[in-house]
Amino acid sequence: MNRDEVEQLAEAAGEYGDVIHLLAYTGLRFGEMAGLRVRRVDFLRKRLTVAESATEVGGTVEYGAPRPHQQRTVPIPSVLLAPLARRCEGKNRNDLVITSPEGAVLRSGNFRRRVFDPAARAAGLQDLSPHDLRHTAASLLVASGANVKAVQRMLGHASAAMTLDVYSGLFDDDLGRLADRMDAARDTHTSSRTVGTVWARGSIVTITDQSTGR
Repeated sequence: MNRDEVEQLAEAAGEYGDVIHLLAYTGLRFGEMAGLRVRRVDFLRKRLTVAESATEVGGTVEYGAPRPHQQRTVPIPSVLLAPLARRCEGKNRNDLVITSPEGAVLRSGNFRRRVFDPAARAAGLQDLSPHDLRHTAASLLVASGANVKAVQRMLGHASAAMTLDVYSGLFDDDLGRLADRMDAARDTHTSSRTVGTVWARGSIVTITDQSTGR
């Protein structure tokens, strides 16, 4: 998904559009998003801490800490600050940030059936799941210039090698853009090249062409 598709999906999701943004712009797993508590959101530093995950097992939601490498601090994009503030308003520190309309933990199956799948159809997006927004986050990070270590930390991968294994295609594209930037830098440098020399008062004076392409 690209940014335009993220925005279309978020608009179609209505009051849960902020959940679409949260998943697509932070790379949180669904369980990490569902288990996020108010005390884990730092509005001053624009950071949220991933320290708990809500997992549905046999119809029961269980809370637990992610594996050590999955515990992390994630930057909050500005587009999410106001929606998260509204979600946290009037809640206690230990309350869940995002809940169902009934105020309960947000379950993946219910969210897909009630919100996500209808929104995806309305936005004209086929074969899409909430987990795909995690891949979208990786793609947007790389497109924004993030290196593999930054993507690894953001997504909570065990190693940079794992990140490359999963998203090698994205970084291949990034290498192509890097080559384009190197070419552009060379063109800029050579556009101010030496075009000749003349004698002036007994000294050789270098003449440079300050125009582009000549």
